[in-house]
Amino acid sequence: MIQIYNSLTRSKEEFAPIGDEVKIYVCGVTVYDDSHLGHALSSIVFDVLTRYLEYRGFKVRKVQNFTDVDDKIINRAREDGLSTEEVTEKYIQSFFQSIDGLNVQRATVHPRATEDMPEIIELIRRLVDGGSAYASNGSVYYRVRDKSDYGKLSGQNIDEMLDNSRIEIEDGKEDPADFALWKAVKPDEPQWDSPWGPGRPGWHIECSAMAFKHLGEQIDIHGGGLDLIFPHHENEIAQSESASGAVPFSKIWMHNGLLRTSGATMSKSLGNAFNVNSALEEYSSDAIRLWILQSHYRTNPLLDKKLIERAERSMRRIRQTVDIEPHDFGESVDFRSYEQRFIEAMDDDLNTPKAIASVFDLCREINRGRDNQMDVAAAVETVRRLTSVLGLRLESPPQKTGLSDREIEALVQARKDARADKRWDEADTVRDQLAAAGISISDTGEDTVWSRD
Repeated sequence: MIQIYNSLTRSKEEFAPIGDEVKIYVCGVTVYDDSHLGHALSSIVFDVLTRYLEYRGFKVRKVQNFTDVDDKIINRAREDGLSTEEVTEKYIQSFFQSIDGLNVQRATVHPRATEDMPEIIELIRRLVDGGSAYASNGSVYYRVRDKSDYGKLSGQNIDEMLDNSRIEIEDGKEDPADFALWKAVKPDEPQWDSPWGPGRPGWHIECSAMAFKHLGEQIDIHGGGLDLIFPHHENEIAQSESASGAVPFSKIWMHNGLLRTSGATMSKSLGNAFNVNSALEEYSSDAIRLWILQSHYRTNPLLDKKLIERAERSMRRIRQTVDIEPHDFGESVDFRSYEQRFIEAMDDDLNTPKAIASVFDLCREINRGRDNQMDVAAAVETVRRLTSVLGLRLESPPQKTGLSDREIEALVQARKDARADKRWDEADTVRDQLAAAGISISDTGEDTVWSRD
């Protein structure tokens, strides 16, 4: 029984899809810059969710959108002397390069707001015709107080929200709490024709319209970062349920935590964003994924290169385990109990830290089985299957030196042999050779551990 924490009810709930296909909508990026590791966290979490649901036998349809019309895009286009189309196309391709590099499976559909404009306008028209929205001065606003349960996701009280935010009423708004569904045209900005005049959509309406078009008016899981709960997801619920006649928009609202850097959550405005494509030049996708998945998805993990390097070393242990020559004789490793532990952990609100622990425990069991000449072929295949659910490729990391893993292992062994024979000068020479190649080594008891600097 899979249980997922629902931000709407603030409790874990048994997952049961509405129909034969699991419908997932994940809020995507606004394409005005390269993706950072905060974006990677969300992409990886919902990639693992999809992979696990498929591993458990579900058919999944996932939609992840691009916001390709926005103030930030317009400003970036002006700064770079480009059209908004050139900016968005550049960063959409950069996003795909990032998720492909991270081994994140692409969504079933990656819609763009500009390509679904007829559906956006039609949804706004439905809200206006139903009395939940009103036109004013070429813009259209949603009547927040028209939704009696507004605030049910975030716990926000409308009047307290206004007091805390000190929002001033805009010309044409009936209430300062109302939000824009359609924005009247401004000079030198992208625009589309509409029943209310030329303009462009507000941010919130895009996701509802694209979810309706590509998944239907009720979905199983809506995902995104904690920072989207208010106002974005709150407003999505309000406008979607007003349009559909109070049908619950999403059964489960699933939110991942945010990366921390020295006590602050990651954002481009703070200047602490680690570009995904740059990170992939230093580390394997496996190391980045393992570093993220070693924290529960609802926590706020720390961005620290030392933690990614540690994950890189941990991945080496798994690769070495699955690369051993399987034996065709002896006692079999009891791998089924480890797979059951993996399933129990993942069933419990996608508890990847516990699931990963079961994989490492199985690897230790396999290595003991190898020493005892056990038949470990089936157990190794289990490791490959479970790590695939986590999206791990089990490939070597980027080479930052001219030495391959095999060459490094040979040098490390040569140094160990020299030390065992008390050929200290020779051992020191090998250490210096490794250091010059950017390889650090440390001796722990009889074992020697190495890592790339």
